[in-house]
Amino acid sequence: MNVYAIRAIYLFEMARTGRTLLQSIVAPVLSTSLYFIVFGAAIGSRMQEIDGVSYGSFIVPGLIMLTLLTQSISNASFAIYFPKFVGTVYEVLSAPISPFEIVIGYVGAAATKSILLALIILATAGLFVDIEIQHPVWMLLFLVLTAVTFSLFGFIIGIWADGFEKLQLVPLLIVTPLTFLGGSFYSISMLPPAWQTVALFNPVVYLVSGFRWSFFGTSDVNIGISLAMTLVFLAVCLATVTWIFKTGYRLKN
Repeated sequence: MNVYAIRAIYLFEMARTGRTLLQSIVAPVLSTSLYFIVFGAAIGSRMQEIDGVSYGSFIVPGLIMLTLLTQSISNASFAIYFPKFVGTVYEVLSAPISPFEIVIGYVGAAATKSILLALIILATAGLFVDIEIQHPVWMLLFLVLTAVTFSLFGFIIGIWADGFEKLQLVPLLIVTPLTFLGGSFYSISMLPPAWQTVALFNPVVYLVSGFRWSFFGTSDVNIGISLAMTLVFLAVCLATVTWIFKTGYRLKN
């Protein structure tokens, strides 16, 4: 394995975060803090507890997951799209580095940035509400798996996109609505039975539910099913990336 090449790609992408600190870190933290103020303090004080958890605390996992999904996709998609846009991706493809090592460099950096941001938001949430993490190991596991999975998904979007507007198409029109409808701000058990069944077709439900279980020990979906669905999506993304490099889809033309 070409560790030096992986390290070069990884450090280059991480350095870009330092150059865009306001956009990469400060803006997401501020926007999430507004959610805590509006939903946690203003609305949460007027709502009953959900599964024995105050509403302000209940929405913390959902808000972290919302940021984690969108930032993982954004970081990874832009990281591979911009080299395509300026033509430097061909230098990477012609270098003595395998596709697997390229993916580790780009996806590893995107996932790292998203995880760091999620941890910062978790610390920020502690300023607004009381947070108790009953299963910290599971919390970190879901955090890492989700960040890696959606960074791979973002990597696929970055290769598929042939314009800057397409980079935002999937996150804005698909991922964000699915996250809001996936139980980020409520428990799907509060929905009518028919809509509960519909909600189970939303893959984000399993991510949010599993992540919330690691905090409070309660979830809408069995923890084993949540973990299995996450691993299935990870496997699909890995298979898609493998196919892209084997066929050269939008990389070699």
